Amino acid sequence: MKHIIRHICLGVALTSATSMQAQHIYTLESCLDEGLQNNYSLRIVRNQEQTAHNNATIANAGYLPTLDLSAGYSGSLDDTDTKLRSTGETVSENGAFDQTLNAGLSLNWTIFDGLGIQANYQKLKELERQGKTQTRIAIEDFIATLSAEYYNFVQQKIRLKNLRYAVSLSKERLRIVEARYNIGSFSRLDLQQARVDFNADQASFIKQQELLHTSRIRLNQLMAVRDMNGPVIVEDTLIIPNTMLRFEQLWNNTLRTNASLLKAEQNQTLAKLDQKAVLSRNYPYVKANANYGYTHNKYELGSNISRDNLGLSFGVTVGINLFNGNKRRESRNARLAVENARLEREELEQSLRADLMNLWQAYQNNIDLLQLERDNLIAARDNYEIARDRYLLGDLSGIEMREAQKSLLDAEERILSAEYDTKMCEISLLQLSGSITDYLGSDW
Repeated sequence: MKHIIRHICLGVALTSATSMQAQHIYTLESCLDEGLQNNYSLRIVRNQEQTAHNNATIANAGYLPTLDLSAGYSGSLDDTDTKLRSTGETVSENGAFDQTLNAGLSLNWTIFDGLGIQANYQKLKELERQGKTQTRIAIEDFIATLSAEYYNFVQQKIRLKNLRYAVSLSKERLRIVEARYNIGSFSRLDLQQARVDFNADQASFIKQQELLHTSRIRLNQLMAVRDMNGPVIVEDTLIIPNTMLRFEQLWNNTLRTNASLLKAEQNQTLAKLDQKAVLSRNYPYVKANANYGYTHNKYELGSNISRDNLGLSFGVTVGINLFNGNKRRESRNARLAVENARLEREELEQSLRADLMNLWQAYQNNIDLLQLERDNLIAARDNYEIARDRYLLGDLSGIEMREAQKSLLDAEERILSAEYDTKMCEISLLQLSGSITDYLGSDW
């Protein structure tokens, strides 16, 4: 019998070990790696970037000629009356069936159009670069969103742990009160109050489980995990903010690498290229064309039964648009578009500066608050230990004991909120400065 029990225990232990090995433990970096590969929104943005890349060709810009192959057939069935001038006699022909068959190649090429083709090609290349910038913006937004949700999940787990501890404290207090109530040391009011506090802590714990579940679903959704209700085990058990950021370095990085600023500069370039395309209409254009084909005509009337043509035709067209009623309007609007692009870029820079200053102030305040709350937590724990000892000696009422317990839980909640808020400021500052990809590690 002992031999059988030993084998059963060994089997259970091996099963548990295998289950633990099968569970994937996430770090922030591994969450980001999986999300960057699988997230649907990012995959769509990357496809849009590829579309912009495919469009940036000399053919799409108009540099290359067009070559068309065409073939056709036509026929006519006519009744004709011909009056001869010499005799005045009318000759009638009924059901004359004429046929034409043709096939050929047609080449058309715009050799010069006032640098419009060059401007169009440069615009396509700039749109390709902007596609990459848009992908970068999407990636940085995703990293910030997933990082925030990752630390929210850690926060909810810590909060659940704190509430579980609160339930255990309330349960222990209820046990003590029940024992003393049974021997007549405590009143029924003390017992009821202890039971109410215990139930309230249990309710908070259940509600916190729901919040943790919601965060877990959201994390799986961002990583595009098929089983969104699957378990998520994270390596981090604490939120540790980076308190070593420096404002000047952040601002210099913002001016140099911020993706939104880069996109605004690209919009300026696109506006200038649109203006260049408008101005190109003031110049002459040169177009060449060539045709090589075969034509077969078959006649039922006249002296010829059929006629075949095989040959080459070509030509060059030179022209200039003298007036279309819109040149001046288009030129003015293009100049205004360039000016607006410049103003939008300057406005964006000013807005980023304001956002960075506000976030920096919040970041510094949260760091100071975090240190204060750490000191408060130490005091709250000492206060609770003293209150518990006095309560066990019967020298403290249940309400006062509850207040000491609540003070401890409030201190733990405040420090958790301060850590999370500081981390959110850190994430926002790194995103503004274009440094959010630091969370991906050095191999990215």
